[in-house]
Amino acid sequence: MARVLSLFRPQRFLALVGRRKPAFCKMSLDSRARKVFAAAVEAVQPDTVVRRTVERKEDTVLIDGHTFQLKHNLHLVGFGKAVLGMAAEVERIMGDHLVKGIISVPHGIQQTLQQHGKAHMLLKENSLIKVKEGAKHNLPDADAQKAAVGIKQLASELTENDLLLVLISGGGSALLPAPIPPISLQEKLDVTRKLAAAGATIQQLNTVRRTLSLLKGGGLAHYAHPAQVVALILSDVIGDPLDLIASGPTVHSDVRPEEVLSVLERYKLSTSLPASVKEVLGRASPRCENEDESDKAGHVLNVVIGSNSIALKCAGRCARELGFRPVVLSPGVCGDVRSVSRLYGLLARFACSQEEPPPELAAEMLKLGPEVGVQSWDLHCTMKVLDDGRKEGWGATCLLAGGEPTVELTGKGRGGRNQELAMRVGLELRGIKLPPNGPIFLSGGTDGQDGPTEAAGAITDGGLWDEAQAQQLDIDSFVANNDSFTFFTSLSAGQRLLLPGLTGTNVMDVHMLIIP
Repeated sequence: MARVLSLFRPQRFLALVGRRKPAFCKMSLDSRARKVFAAAVEAVQPDTVVRRTVERKEDTVLIDGHTFQLKHNLHLVGFGKAVLGMAAEVERIMGDHLVKGIISVPHGIQQTLQQHGKAHMLLKENSLIKVKEGAKHNLPDADAQKAAVGIKQLASELTENDLLLVLISGGGSALLPAPIPPISLQEKLDVTRKLAAAGATIQQLNTVRRTLSLLKGGGLAHYAHPAQVVALILSDVIGDPLDLIASGPTVHSDVRPEEVLSVLERYKLSTSLPASVKEVLGRASPRCENEDESDKAGHVLNVVIGSNSIALKCAGRCARELGFRPVVLSPGVCGDVRSVSRLYGLLARFACSQEEPPPELAAEMLKLGPEVGVQSWDLHCTMKVLDDGRKEGWGATCLLAGGEPTVELTGKGRGGRNQELAMRVGLELRGIKLPPNGPIFLSGGTDGQDGPTEAAGAITDGGLWDEAQAQQLDIDSFVANNDSFTFFTSLSAGQRLLLPGLTGTNVMDVHMLIIP
């Protein structure tokens, strides 16, 4: 897993958390936390990441150290929640060499972006790129399948003189459904749903999706051969694994039908398969029939241009400018939100201890860390920084992390993982000093929408429980009912909510623990 370990290696680590005192800032901790979150989101805006990666030089373009000739040979396809903004920026940079394009985006996104003041993420009226909306409720549907057919056809018509730019972001898998005939879209969905319900891992689900798809698992790159393929990827998956993001349409896959059958047999689904699926698994994949070594990866360049790690890096820069000492814990926080909140609570108590923290505090953190995607090395380094800062009075520390924790639903309330995490961390911080002398915690989704709510997340501190009690709000009932949005909306007129609006991007969540 790709992690931000470089920030903790001895040489570069000291450069990040050097011992000079940060500049003094008069803004409140709450205001500064919101500003750091905004910097994280701005760093991974679709147009920002494209501009940062694509450098136009007359009739050539430089991408990730590779130079490509532009001679009216540029074709573009894309699929995902953020590709509309990416495509608009590509057209601004290289539109004079664009032949045609087609992108598959979520249903209603053009109208939504317009309503949220994001007109710069929309294509021009005379654009050569066709926009196809589909995948209502983030589920593959007939509209998304039509878009996938168009994308496959465009790719199949290319020659060795063409350059295909592939834009990929979160939600791309649902927006590129192309089951191998005679499998119907519904049959493919039924198989993957049954697997998920049986407890299959994301890797196993992906293995099945790729094998039953014409375009996933390197299928799109196969159909585009011999054209040069360049994929610009905005990652919403922990660790940025190329084969998992949108199921890897530009990443060669060696998965064979027998591997899929093994997965299906493990979950006792092999006997109930539709006849069409059995037929496909019983013969060679259509892309294996004429495949040679040159078709595997030589004509493909995959570049991750936006990720949680990039967002955290830019958030750290902003935190330093605002007077904090930034420390990145991990971009891969996952697991149950209850365990994640416990870890942040323990880190806050460790950092805020007036005396030497008891050894059992560190022991519990080191036990919890691997359960929630935080490696022991990262925790050891973070604890050393917090301990040194506490002893030597370095000033306020901004502990940054990211990822995508999960919530076990026990109620029927309205909320999201970020708001629930903030609510639970607030309870963990109870009894610690209040701001500006005590810590605050922020959790926000970089897409601006935490679950089915208008909020991205919330900000909390050790006074949350008392504040709720004073306003006759039973916080424990809200927690039990997974009703975090209703809670934060009712509490102090919603002042703790994080409300950036729809951002047009998504690289999972940002967590922030500020310790004065």
